[in-house]
Amino acid sequence: MRLSKIHVNTLREVPGEAEIPSHVWLLRAGMIRKTVSGVYSFMTLGWRTVRKIEQIVREEMDAAGAQEISTSPVQPAELWHESGRWGVYGPELWRLKDRHGREFALGPTAEEVFTDIVRGEIDSYRQLPRNLYQIQLKYRDEARPRYGLMRSREFIMKDAYSFDRDRAGLDESYLAMREAYTKVFTRCGLEFRPVAADSGPIGGKDSEEFIAFGEYGESDVLYCGACEFAATSEEAATVDAPAQMEEAERPLEAVSTPDTKTIDAVAAFLGLPKEKTLKALLFQIYDEKEDGTYIIKEYVAAFVRGDRELNMVKLRNALGGVAEHLIEFADEVSMGEATGSVGGFTGPVGLHDCRIVADSEVPGLRNLCAGALREDTHYIHVNYGRDWTADIVTDLKLVRAGDACPVCGAPLNIARGIEVGQIFKLGTKYSEALHAVYTDESQQEQLIVMGCYGIGVTRTMAAIVEQHHDDDGIIWPLAVAPFHVIICAVKYAVDEEVRRVSDEIYRELQAEGVEVLLDDRDERPGVKFKDADMIGIPLRITVGKRAAEGVVEYKKRSEQEREEVTVDEAVARAVAAVKESKE
Repeated sequence: MRLSKIHVNTLREVPGEAEIPSHVWLLRAGMIRKTVSGVYSFMTLGWRTVRKIEQIVREEMDAAGAQEISTSPVQPAELWHESGRWGVYGPELWRLKDRHGREFALGPTAEEVFTDIVRGEIDSYRQLPRNLYQIQLKYRDEARPRYGLMRSREFIMKDAYSFDRDRAGLDESYLAMREAYTKVFTRCGLEFRPVAADSGPIGGKDSEEFIAFGEYGESDVLYCGACEFAATSEEAATVDAPAQMEEAERPLEAVSTPDTKTIDAVAAFLGLPKEKTLKALLFQIYDEKEDGTYIIKEYVAAFVRGDRELNMVKLRNALGGVAEHLIEFADEVSMGEATGSVGGFTGPVGLHDCRIVADSEVPGLRNLCAGALREDTHYIHVNYGRDWTADIVTDLKLVRAGDACPVCGAPLNIARGIEVGQIFKLGTKYSEALHAVYTDESQQEQLIVMGCYGIGVTRTMAAIVEQHHDDDGIIWPLAVAPFHVIICAVKYAVDEEVRRVSDEIYRELQAEGVEVLLDDRDERPGVKFKDADMIGIPLRITVGKRAAEGVVEYKKRSEQEREEVTVDEAVARAVAAVKESKE
């Protein structure tokens, strides 16, 4: 294809909206254009890369035995009510009504739709297992879309669903998808790792995220250098501090602590290490009424060691899987009137009419300092069991770098990453809710056992750019590049030899199945080179002043070195590189 004929408009300046490298370069290279906040259009070059990622996904899904179908992203509310997720999914669920007042959702995922299809068409064990997938636009009404394609309101996702007779079959389907995902992301040129993850609103017991490492990723990944343990910060378990049972309990004592509303302030005032304090975090949980309004259902006080941070995902799970939009920090005045809490001076002793959740290491600690439920007052020598107890004791801590690995005890490392895929063992969550069953060999009705497997196609595109760019632009891996080769023809419009040689190379590469872009524009060489680097075509052949001698310049986008070679050698190298990338 000739660059003069392609709809592409590169930008010289960094757009004000761009925040991270992938956002900057996809905009500057003319790959994407913003429609509204969180919604993007894909231009010619960007769409070619999206289609290549989709094709890689299709090839590996098909090879793993999955079958592609297509469903509508407009999903009837009845299915979501049937699964129980209409009110649980929260404000991210994009809801709409037709002219008759019937409610629908723009699908952020498709568990309900696929389960509905299968329950209507599968009734015998002979029809199982099945694995169905689609590649489709998805919608999530993000409160704060950001980072371009990384957190958008409209995105392309591949979602697949496996349907098996039993847990053993689910295990096999899960492993097949895990292997397929490994192949997909390897072919896309990503550095990635599967890690244990929280299932979130999708549900199910076991889940793994495929994390592409990147400085601007939204996931924190904890991993061990001494063993294979790896998990997201939401899922990573912690090792509790050693219990202090040998320390004698001292008498509870109230002490004056003026103007000490923070852990740092009270620890400094009393001369205590923060590990000897108890941190209180106060929340209110809502119920959603039928008219869409919210009422406070209960108050919750969570307690962790003073030097620790609370993991909100762990807390929500401990409270029975409270949806993210149904829990928030409590209003101090309202909660104080109901429970006796006092902002900045709340502790567990004497707290009433609220659910108390304690981190698992707290019961083993002795003689802690905690708020006394009175302004400018704290208790010292607070002890669990004697002075207070919790309704729930569980791991609430946010894991930190240096914490002990829960498997082998070695110090954990932390890295930032981008979630590009996630796989789930759903079990019977949706088949039970939607009554998706089959008849076994004994003519007994059994619930279908399900798995769920998602890949963010457009997010994968962004992750590739995050890992493959420099100060001049994108460096696409050959497998996903919009074109394999760009021919930079210097003075194409006025130099007959340049034109002849450029056209010859163009025809020969096309004949070999190489996707080639010929820059035939009437532009200065510097402009052509800058654009070639910005759009990131992996291989560049420059036809210039030595064209009449049959000599051109050959360069890989990922390297600084440029070589003068013959036309035949340039063509041969490019063909070989493309063939190797497909093996």
